[in-house]
Amino acid sequence: MATFTAQTPLFDVMRDPAGHEILASHVPDLAANPLLHTLYHYQLGLILGTEESLRDDPQKRAEILAKIEALDPVPAGQDRSVRDIERPSGYEPDSVETGSAAAEYPAEARKWQRFELTLQGSSHGNPFTDVDLHATFSNGDRTLRVPGFYDGNGTYRIRLLVPAEGGWSFTTESNARSLDQITGSFTAAGTEPASRGVVRVADKFHFAYDDGTPYLPIGTTSYVWTHQGNELEEQTLASLKSGPFNKMRMCVFPKSYLFNENEPGIYPYEGSLQEGFDYTRPNPAYYHHLERRISQLEELGVEADLILFHAYDRWGFSTMNAAADDLYVKYVTARLASHRNIWWSLANEYDLMFEKTTEDWERFAAIVQENDPNQHLLSIHNCREFYDHSRPWVTHCSIQRRDIYKTAEMTTEWREQYGKPVVIDECAYEGNIDQGWGNITGEEMTRRFWEGAIRGGYVGHGETYVHPEDILWWAKGGELRGTSPDRIGFLRRILEESPGGHLEPLPGHWDAPSAGIKDRYELIYFGFNQPTYRRFVKPQDQTFQIDVIDTWNMTVETLPGTFSGRFRIELPGRQFVAVRLRAV
Repeated sequence: MATFTAQTPLFDVMRDPAGHEILASHVPDLAANPLLHTLYHYQLGLILGTEESLRDDPQKRAEILAKIEALDPVPAGQDRSVRDIERPSGYEPDSVETGSAAAEYPAEARKWQRFELTLQGSSHGNPFTDVDLHATFSNGDRTLRVPGFYDGNGTYRIRLLVPAEGGWSFTTESNARSLDQITGSFTAAGTEPASRGVVRVADKFHFAYDDGTPYLPIGTTSYVWTHQGNELEEQTLASLKSGPFNKMRMCVFPKSYLFNENEPGIYPYEGSLQEGFDYTRPNPAYYHHLERRISQLEELGVEADLILFHAYDRWGFSTMNAAADDLYVKYVTARLASHRNIWWSLANEYDLMFEKTTEDWERFAAIVQENDPNQHLLSIHNCREFYDHSRPWVTHCSIQRRDIYKTAEMTTEWREQYGKPVVIDECAYEGNIDQGWGNITGEEMTRRFWEGAIRGGYVGHGETYVHPEDILWWAKGGELRGTSPDRIGFLRRILEESPGGHLEPLPGHWDAPSAGIKDRYELIYFGFNQPTYRRFVKPQDQTFQIDVIDTWNMTVETLPGTFSGRFRIELPGRQFVAVRLRAV
């Protein structure tokens, strides 16, 4: 590998462990800068030459550059060595009676709702790391192994999203004698009318609930909306209630980045910003709050696409050692897997987390799968380089665009490459900030949604409009201010009206994408083209009604009469028009 020079992009230096250490040690303000990720593509020499703390110290700049130039670069990632936390074989003495912990649980439950077993046990030492707890649930020939977790104040919980009705029994296992070999049973009734189960992959490229109802992910992003205080968080929920979105990308950890410089009101671990955090002691109050918000999303019919890791961090959560990472993934999965509306996303922009390797990501995926008995959807999201979405644990492609202009147009290629649903979670954001990823128009956001949908994929929304208090929807939620959400809602209605509840691409037009069912239903999208008419050739014995859809003005005009064989229709000569053919 070539050595570093003043012309090397900052990104390449920062993802080298030794290069990162030199910059963090000698230019800590740079390493902790919330704008750091906007500087990555600039040359190292330029960054050092414009860094405020080095501006009047050319000798120090030269020394730092010399140290970096002397390095022998190594591949991204490093050995974080501590791979496991050893649990004591016996957490409690032999004098403690097996199964003596007080247990509380309901005698009745419902399919696709949470059953919770609450146990009162010991709290000495560190129960988060010292106690191993799980239960085996049985329903006829079906058995599920479900992890438990410590919830503070001597309380342990085991939660199951009940997957089937009928009689269930359970037995606990633990290295804490009082929590071991506790047995019980409950009866699960049928589902409530509004309950449809977990979202799964369906028909290879699409999604449906457990009961078979099609699910169209119309997603948005508000990374740290749950860290903004009650007033703003409730406003976000109100915006979702009246908006078109049924999926929310959101982080577990707080975020330190552009427009994200406020401290969260509560932290995920015991400790403080001044004294540091104990990564072996999760803060139950933090997760109680997160759980409440996830439940509120479920009440609104919104899936919580939960991001476990990200690089935008000033608290050390992104650079914990491997043992702390594993403890965190196990804890989060055990706590949250009983929510019906959870999707797991291992990372936002995994390739910016330089300390983590492919081995780490594969291990995290295995931990999630092992500890989630209901096997919710599981993905990982990129910045520059795609993860290998062909990996068997990846249920769907979670994609950030790699080209400045092409986004949804690539849906066709990605479907063919990976053979999985394509969810373009980050196609850029409607807004007006200085970053190219955050200043596309509402028209362009809407166009990308339509382009992706017609090609058989799913595009995600976000907003980054400048706000005097830095309340940008993409980060903090609040109010939707853009022009695209209403148009995205209009697209959602069009998609829900399609046969089968989703669109499958159709061949036949070289200049415009189309989707539907051959000779029965077809939706053609002209995007930024503006035809004044269009010719068609259809079977002579098949008759169609035709709708002209203005995707921006949100109108549907049904043309008079019916059409078959060779025919021509008149079009308005405007951009963002679609045509729908419906067999009579």
